[in-house]
Amino acid sequence: MGQSAIGSDLRPATGDNVWYGPEMSKRTDWIRVLTADEVSELEGAVKALDATGIDIADIGPDDLKVPGLAALVDQARRAVLKNTGFILIRGIPVDRWTVRESAIAYFGLGAKIGEPVSQNAKGHILGHVKDIGMDYNKPTHRGYQTAARLPYHTDSSDIVGLLCLKPSKSGGLSSIASSAAIYNVMLQRRPDLAEELTKPAYRDRRGEVPEGAKEWYAVPIFNPMPDGNLITTYVRSAMRKAQRFDDVPRLSPATEEACDMMDQLADSPEIHLDMEFRPGDIQLLNNHWILHSRTSFEDFAEPEKRRHLLRLWLACEDGPDLPEVYTRAWQGATAKSRPAGIRVPGVRLNAPLDAE
Repeated sequence: MGQSAIGSDLRPATGDNVWYGPEMSKRTDWIRVLTADEVSELEGAVKALDATGIDIADIGPDDLKVPGLAALVDQARRAVLKNTGFILIRGIPVDRWTVRESAIAYFGLGAKIGEPVSQNAKGHILGHVKDIGMDYNKPTHRGYQTAARLPYHTDSSDIVGLLCLKPSKSGGLSSIASSAAIYNVMLQRRPDLAEELTKPAYRDRRGEVPEGAKEWYAVPIFNPMPDGNLITTYVRSAMRKAQRFDDVPRLSPATEEACDMMDQLADSPEIHLDMEFRPGDIQLLNNHWILHSRTSFEDFAEPEKRRHLLRLWLACEDGPDLPEVYTRAWQGATAKSRPAGIRVPGVRLNAPLDAE
């Protein structure tokens, strides 16, 4: 099928969050290395907060006392919520900290940027990205608990953050792509397929069902906004897994073709940016603007050396305007009307220090 006039009423997305990997790889402004003074202040604040015995889940924006890192927090918020949609903060001294100390630093800094929200049906507001032997092909299993390659996707929050405690033996490369750049290329080359992805896409909740909701939901992949911004949400595996429900419409050939093109563009050298994770790296991504992926990895045999990342999902009141469907039909909302992550009735929010 060639180009079509369908979708001619759609307009290219605009803003700093429209970027291309080859250009971005030549820049270093998205990497923020902590200074020696910042590390020293952070370490002192972590030790002091740890000594109180505080439950990590109870850490709020004012608990980690690091006034000297206020500029870092502001820089991260601007980069992720107003500019390119991502930042890599380098230099957290996790090699000399316990997991709890690393979690205190990470959670405390994250709470200054947004409200931590639940990442799964267990109410985890501190997640562990670690291979614990799950099968990614099973509908209720999550990819972050495997060593499998993760296709390009977004998560269910304003921001997703990862802190690298230990990298893998090999593989596990992080790759990100501007969803607006993908959309603009699709508009140029196949406007009919870009239009297809503005229709509701049906996705499996993978057994993580909010109160009063069905086991599946529908939300468009591309959501063009009146201000020229583009809000994107994409989990193709959840779309495929939703086909197990009889009351979910079958995936059409047009939708499959559009998703194929989206996947191919995200994975192409003209679009995506690769980055390695070093111990102590924090990657923050705007889920509405950035697709992320991970290559498969080989881990160490010794349990104490195995790849381990801590994850945060943050709800940010100063995040971009969102379509109503995000908080009405999909997830529900925080008290400040932002996406509330994955909430299941009767489950208390908690921050475990071990992968489960």
